Amino acid sequence: MEIEDGLATRGDKRLLKIIFTNLLGNAWKFTSKQAKARIVFGQEKKNGETTYFIRDNGAGFDMAYVGKLFGAFQRLHTAGEFEGTGIGLATVQRIAYRHGGRVWAEGAVNEGATFYFTLPNSKETGDGQQSDSTS
Repeated sequence: MEIEDGLATRGDKRLLKIIFTNLLGNAWKFTSKQAKARIVFGQEKKNGETTYFIRDNGAGFDMAYVGKLFGAFQRLHTAGEFEGTGIGLATVQRIAYRHGGRVWAEGAVNEGATFYFTLPNSKETGDGQQSDSTS
């Protein structure tokens, strides 16, 4: 796994941990059948906005079904192929929205997937609670 240097953001620590646990867990799960798995966690700036991503070279998915990815209990792979409950990405989306951000994905079957998310309008207060920076 590759992690870019200097990654930082602000937000509710507990909720951000859930984002990372779900996205990295999916990357590990869906690359498990790759002889040379590759997972990258990084960031890029687009139009002045920091976008974080987790990219893998795993099973990927058909972009025709990208709209189903973030729905609760929606699965694009059978439980026999890859285990899971189908709520992880829905949870990631709710957390990103709560932080004023968004989440989206790109992928191709057998070529991997990239999950992007933004967290633009949040800051963490001293007690670990999230507050909106636009207030």
